[in-house]
Amino acid sequence: MSFFPKISFQCEVEEYLTKVFRNNELIAALGTQEAENKYQSLLSHLSHPPSFTTVRVNTHLASVKHVKKLLFEEVQKQFKGVHVPVLEHPKLQDILLIPVIGPRRDLKKHAAEVLVGAHCGYAVLRGAHVYVPGIVSTSRFMKAGDVVSVYSDIEGKCKRGAKEFEGAKVFLGNGISELSRSEIFSSSGPLKGLGIRMIEPVYLSPSFDNVLPSHLFLQNLPSVVVSHILNPQPGEKILDMCAAPGGKTTHLATLMRDQGEVIAMDKIANKVKKIKQNAELLQLNCIKAFCYDGTKALSVEKREHEQEGPPFLPESFDRILLDAPCSGMGQRPNMAYSSTLKEVTSYQPLQRKLFTVAVKLLKPGGVLVYSTCTITLSENEEQVAWALKRFPCLQLHPQEPHIGGEGMRGAGLSLDQLKLLQRFDPSAVTLQGMDVNSLQDSREDDLISLANKDCIGFFIAKFIKSNSK
Repeated sequence: MSFFPKISFQCEVEEYLTKVFRNNELIAALGTQEAENKYQSLLSHLSHPPSFTTVRVNTHLASVKHVKKLLFEEVQKQFKGVHVPVLEHPKLQDILLIPVIGPRRDLKKHAAEVLVGAHCGYAVLRGAHVYVPGIVSTSRFMKAGDVVSVYSDIEGKCKRGAKEFEGAKVFLGNGISELSRSEIFSSSGPLKGLGIRMIEPVYLSPSFDNVLPSHLFLQNLPSVVVSHILNPQPGEKILDMCAAPGGKTTHLATLMRDQGEVIAMDKIANKVKKIKQNAELLQLNCIKAFCYDGTKALSVEKREHEQEGPPFLPESFDRILLDAPCSGMGQRPNMAYSSTLKEVTSYQPLQRKLFTVAVKLLKPGGVLVYSTCTITLSENEEQVAWALKRFPCLQLHPQEPHIGGEGMRGAGLSLDQLKLLQRFDPSAVTLQGMDVNSLQDSREDDLISLANKDCIGFFIAKFIKSNSK
């Protein structure tokens, strides 16, 4: 049951995706109508937020039970008496799940309007308030304390400071303005801080602004699965090749009980700073973060003995996570995907460069996990087929836990190989809203099953390196 319009793409990207999801292998297995239905369902899911907010507990500092109790109290306080459970996951024992209530169809729309940028809008749909930098325009006479209806400028066509806008916009809910229009668009430059406090969001999710910051990390469910699949052990040397902002990096360090070494790399300095901040906040000491391009992380010359950063000698790491830069089409919610086809197709060669370096840096017997948050074949199953052909030393390996579905047909992989892959496909479950009554009537097992399926689009492959050739 779709509340928002399906995600829209540029024409050439839409044509490209249509061919991907109508490929011959898929049509032969599912039939034309079923393949088309799945694709259209996926497009609807992508424009809506997942059914659950997922938070990872920093088990380095506190137990899941203790944090669950604190989080339950916080959620009840924010939701003002609406009883929403906080669930533990039976297979991912360091996460907590909070059902998202919505979409709420009976909210009254107010005359005073605020328009926010698309990315700000997506954050609001997942529980955030509106901060001043995200505000694009407001009604002409808006004052602090006004009740306003908040809309998302999904196509990015509204001019900053406009007093009215007739283009494509999507209703996100109602809030109270913390500032007047003149304060928001003052000539002294954009302000920081809270702009609109959401009081009636279309999707009711808890806000995590300054909520247990050293005990919780907001993370999508498949992103948590990745670190468990890599399964780092205390004392090992681990490489997180494209690590920012550090969610998986800090998870790996936590799973290792902060014993060993996690090398985190990213080529953007501000992002590396964020990794270090997150490591410090979560009190993890085994993480070393470096600003470095992963495609150049292999050293061809002997290193200085005391050098601890990149580039690294071949076969330096016990396990490597390559959560690769990707087209990001699995992220939710997203109502208008703006990248061009040239941008979408630019990721495959970059991913292969990074993958080649990763294989060379991995010790014999070591584990390499490759993941993306996108839905294309070219960045996922095709990369697996390429890797198995290009590197005879690699073997696909079963994943534990295996919560998502199997890989998608179309890249020439065998059925046995597809079963070893893990593709989180939001269209695997019917798009449905959740209200308080249906939540109270639901069994916990059914809610966990829904959380496993109705998440972001994601892909995971696990390889073992059999020898050093």
